[in-house]
Amino acid sequence: MAATTPKPIPWKMPPIVKVYEAIGAIADGRVEDSGEHSVQVASSDGTRRYDVEIGDDGREVSSNDNASFWQGYLGYPAIAVLIRRGMYTPDDRTFEALRGIPWREINQRLRNDWDKTVAEVERHAADRGFDIAAIRADAEAIMVALVKLQLYRGARRRPPTDKQKTAKRAAPS
Repeated sequence: MAATTPKPIPWKMPPIVKVYEAIGAIADGRVEDSGEHSVQVASSDGTRRYDVEIGDDGREVSSNDNASFWQGYLGYPAIAVLIRRGMYTPDDRTFEALRGIPWREINQRLRNDWDKTVAEVERHAADRGFDIAAIRADAEAIMVALVKLQLYRGARRRPPTDKQKTAKRAAPS
């Protein structure tokens, strides 16, 4: 009997908050190319660095963030990389509206209630004069683009451990 190639496993679609976080990561300059197919994305508080790899076909994606590993949906680091690579280009005002958001702090305070997180971030953006409808439209367009790409999982890799986080943070730049 001939060996069969395993069927690729598609990514589950993320909650919309992960798109907002991805846009914020780009706006904050936390997405850094580390090779032709490899990119590192720093967390909003700077304590973690996630590795994202995109396969030659552009559809195979691997990321070691918590959402990708534990929840099985595409996490914000991979979404940020795909946006940066031209999957969809949000308006400059959307980037500005989502710049400097302390995602980790908000997520922890709101106990990862994604709807409450989005509401708080949108309220903050509205208070600063940004158009919430335009931000939502960009986020929704990114979700549509993600579905159209039909992305599938690359190698499953564990998120960094506390020792790895500390070692990367302590390493000289």
